Amino acid sequence: MDDAHVGDIRGALGTIRLDDTGGRRGLSAKVKTLLAIVGPGLIVMVGDNDAGAFATYGQAGQNYGTHLLWTLVLLIPVLYVNQEMVLRLGAVTGVGHARLILERFGRFWGAFSVIDLFLLNALTLVTEFIGITLAAGYLGLPKGASVVLAAGIIVASAFTGSFRRFERVAIALCAASLLLVPIYVMVHPATSQMARDFVVPNMPGGAGQLSTVMLLIIGIVGTTVAPWQLFFQQSYVIDKRITPRFMRYEKADLWIGIAVVVIGAAAMMGFTAATFAGTHGVGNFSDAGGIATGLEAHAGKVAGVLFAIALLDASIIGAFAVSLSTAYAIGDVLGLKHSLHRGIGGAKGFYAVYAGLVAAAAAIVLIPGSPLGLLTEGVQALAGVLLPSASVFLLLLCNDKAVLGPWVNGPKTNAFTATVVGVLVALSIILTATVVFPGISANAILQILAACAVAGVIVAGYAFTKRRTGTKDDPIDRTGRETWRMPALATLTKPVISTTRKIGMGALRTYLLIATILVVIKIAQVALNH
Repeated sequence: MDDAHVGDIRGALGTIRLDDTGGRRGLSAKVKTLLAIVGPGLIVMVGDNDAGAFATYGQAGQNYGTHLLWTLVLLIPVLYVNQEMVLRLGAVTGVGHARLILERFGRFWGAFSVIDLFLLNALTLVTEFIGITLAAGYLGLPKGASVVLAAGIIVASAFTGSFRRFERVAIALCAASLLLVPIYVMVHPATSQMARDFVVPNMPGGAGQLSTVMLLIIGIVGTTVAPWQLFFQQSYVIDKRITPRFMRYEKADLWIGIAVVVIGAAAMMGFTAATFAGTHGVGNFSDAGGIATGLEAHAGKVAGVLFAIALLDASIIGAFAVSLSTAYAIGDVLGLKHSLHRGIGGAKGFYAVYAGLVAAAAAIVLIPGSPLGLLTEGVQALAGVLLPSASVFLLLLCNDKAVLGPWVNGPKTNAFTATVVGVLVALSIILTATVVFPGISANAILQILAACAVAGVIVAGYAFTKRRTGTKDDPIDRTGRETWRMPALATLTKPVISTTRKIGMGALRTYLLIATILVVIKIAQVALNH
């Protein structure tokens, strides 16, 4: 491990000394420990309620009321299981997600994963600055100065050479995300309708709008379960020096983050639905700036200003997380020193990647005539297409006994995660089809879903049969988990990948590559008015 990743845990809200090995028996001691640990789960969750999320949740509320709230409930277990696996990988291995993929699956797969992440993160960062311009425009602030100032804050917060200072800024921004709650109170949407839509799945608009609604649902999934989250939290857990001993506290941190993100998303759908109900704005979503204007007309200037400030806050914390995720991954792959505990002189490459991404995204937004709306839609589409990729590698790594030892997945976690991957593949195929063929019918979408369901049943049946007839695995010995850490990567035996798994991984990668190319071509055609 990098020596910067070993030492005291210096969190925004407390410190745990490296030699502090005593038990936490009283409530006060447990609360103090939790406060010191809080950060990775909270930041990764709130960071995903970014500018793109504001647009997606706002569109859902403005165009379809609260009828899609049920999607948030379904996403809660997906969010937890995905992020619990990466925090486990980080705490147990001390190695970033990108480097684990590179070392355990080879340069070919490692390169593909990091290239995917880099391109998608770069585009996502542009959408964060688009959110900044929309918020600044509503508040009457000059666009250029606002973008430059925001970029300066994003870069300066990470360049202090102090992990604690960065985390304090990030957690303050997370707290500011709760500004969405008073907006909800000011607008006071119908609570009974929201409660019903949380628990009763609904596909608004009927068969005629199935393709449009499906695209929005995929957008909600894509903006809530983003690939960068996996790379960010694993590296951030390592950078914060969290070990398996504090796993329970880190899981609590993750649940806090999930609660904040779901409350924010639900509040946004709720107050947007109430704001535009019965107006000409229903079904005519434009952007997050339009939501601020609608709130002002419905609930007063204060509501509009609070929303614009919340959008600005979300864009900045999203930019923090996405930039750090990329810098950590590049540092992993290229062997650069990468830690917020180091000053600029001690990790020049790491900070150069971080600052370069922020500067490039800010510059693109300031170019006159840039197709900002199209960029936002394109990022959402690409995120949806690439959803399955990161989850597959995550599942494989969490079943690698050499890497996780007594911390490997159990059968229930594997079954759930495999189901999630199957659903993500189906959603990715539907999204690709609707982007490439905009006139696709509802019947064709249902046929795609049916074909994916049949394929899923066949694969599950094959896996079950193989498991029943194959060699039984030894029971997982979970003893001594709190002190077990992965040995040095160089000492581990390379995993043996079966022919069936290679074919499956190759087929998935081929599909994702073709789908990405088709989506990019389609976006370029739209940009050129073809």
